[in-house]
Amino acid sequence: MFTELSSYLDAFIAAADEGSFSAAARRLGLTPAAVSKSVNRLELRLGVRLFQRSTRSLALTTDGERLYGQVRLPWSEIGDALTDLSQGAGKPAGTLKVGLAHTVGRTYFVPLLDEFTRRYPDVVPDLYFDNRQVDLVADGFDVAIGGGIELTDALIARELASMQIVLVASPAYLTAHAAPSQPQELARHRGLLRRSLSTGRLVPWTLKHSGGQEVLASVRPVAVMDDPEALACAAASGMGIAMLPLAHVLPLLDSGALVRVLPGWYAETRPLSIYYSSRKLVPAKVRVFVDYVVEQFRASGHAARFRAL
Repeated sequence: MFTELSSYLDAFIAAADEGSFSAAARRLGLTPAAVSKSVNRLELRLGVRLFQRSTRSLALTTDGERLYGQVRLPWSEIGDALTDLSQGAGKPAGTLKVGLAHTVGRTYFVPLLDEFTRRYPDVVPDLYFDNRQVDLVADGFDVAIGGGIELTDALIARELASMQIVLVASPAYLTAHAAPSQPQELARHRGLLRRSLSTGRLVPWTLKHSGGQEVLASVRPVAVMDDPEALACAAASGMGIAMLPLAHVLPLLDSGALVRVLPGWYAETRPLSIYYSSRKLVPAKVRVFVDYVVEQFRASGHAARFRAL
């Protein structure tokens, strides 16, 4: 009976996480028909409908949402505990679901994975790239790497690096348009503005100087984007001046595709951190991954470079 219920819950949670039976099947190594059958049997056993189904979509019902909210985290913890026991007490093992942003993830963290997988061959990192902030508990992530995730009693954050935002443009743009010498001169320049994914509002250009001054700069907008990588590419193409976190533009600054504008000025943002659940039983796979990333990220020298140059 436990084995059947376990398979039913695995199918239900995977389908709810992924939003489709096909994606859940790929995750579980089953067929879509097998996942659908397990969910149907769980519905019959409980006497309620858990999903609204159509040919194109799969959505949780009110009962399904309530069950998902109640069992998702406890079931994950049970799975972690059983995995630890089956692999040896406290031995890191299992799939590790990690959420991280596209550019920052590819540039700074993917290169760290080779050594990690050699040290811990029974842990399989499963990376989800998205510039939007994830909800660790609701989305079923073990770990997230990013900046600005709202801390709650359910989360722990370990800081990886302070982060500063800088103004950048291409050498070609600054050849065609004389570089500003003070923030007030930005008003005559072409600006590439960023729309916040969380609020939908334009991110203001509030600039600070090491001497203590602070100004709200205005600029002539020529394009608005919600993706920092796209903004960096647009700036590198000569389209205008952009204001971006150093983590996104360091490779382009190193290559010469971008240069700093008003190098004495910067904006502040929340630090880059690694987040994980504050639940009492932190799985060994999470513990060793967090410790490894903190250690290696600092050793790489990236943390020191993420502050203004």
